[in-house]
Amino acid sequence: MRQYTGNRVGLAIVGATLLGLGGYAWLRGEDRFLGLPPGARVLPAQAYRTLAEEPWPLWFLALGLLLLALVCLRWLLLCLGWGRRGTPNGTGTAMLFVGLKGVEGLGRAGVRVAEDGLRISLTCPAAADVGAVVGKLDGDIVGRIRREVRDDEAPAVVRLHVRRPAGARSR
Repeated sequence: MRQYTGNRVGLAIVGATLLGLGGYAWLRGEDRFLGLPPGARVLPAQAYRTLAEEPWPLWFLALGLLLLALVCLRWLLLCLGWGRRGTPNGTGTAMLFVGLKGVEGLGRAGVRVAEDGLRISLTCPAAADVGAVVGKLDGDIVGRIRREVRDDEAPAVVRLHVRRPAGARSR
């Protein structure tokens, strides 16, 4: 499940950062942080004076944190499936895999049933014969999935993604 690695690493980093900041705030609030006096400032004296004289950097920091919060909200909504059309269909996905059983290295495939038709997505390696895959999809597989999941007249959108080999990354 390589597609979830980025989300797990990102969530671990964000979680560890929030845990550290929460622990720091709790220790400072309970006056237990490395023997600091209760009235000790968080910022060094020079930074505090600079920010007291010119508050614009704090406004830019607030804007940056707001933008970061919006990016994180978008990430969360995408992880939860917001914006995906239709519902997953296991029967259609199984038929897709059975129809393409001769293709080596299929990574991810799925069939979703939406109000406006079927959404079929497929990921295959660069070494696969893409012409043969498209021929199988166009000639036989998509029609069978249509008949089984909805009807023959249902429109279908097929998204085919071809993975690059691991050594051919662009710089």
